[in-house]
Amino acid sequence: MSDARLSGRLSSHQPLVLGLFRIVLGLLFASEGAATLFGILGRESSPVGDWPFWYAGVIELVCGVLILLGVVTRGAAFLSSGAMAFAYFTEHQKDGLFPLQNGGLSPALFCWGFLLLVFFGPGALSLSALARRGGTAQDTARPPVAGRAL
Repeated sequence: MSDARLSGRLSSHQPLVLGLFRIVLGLLFASEGAATLFGILGRESSPVGDWPFWYAGVIELVCGVLILLGVVTRGAAFLSSGAMAFAYFTEHQKDGLFPLQNGGLSPALFCWGFLLLVFFGPGALSLSALARRGGTAQDTARPPVAGRAL
């Protein structure tokens, strides 16, 4: 298969893959928040109002669910990206330069993943696209029309 043909085939699936990326990222982020707030998944809960961990848990849970569902995705992703940058620089950076040294791999990856969603939007399979189009879930998997945002 030629590079141009392969590129065309892969490009036609970008909205769906971006939507799946958003769903997985949102689910992982929401589970981090739930673990912090409710002490599940093998983690101790953070006391209510404990700075910054309890507040980070609220952001993770709420924004994670919004991102998972594809509702106000860009705003939730922007807040989440900033929260993860804050976490990285205040909690991890002091222990070493690189994320593998300082235990900050997860915040670094979340930060950049959410920044990607800020610029690329929710992709396919989002509730906001479904509501905007007034169609079915299948309708949201179609590639966007040229010049039209997702």
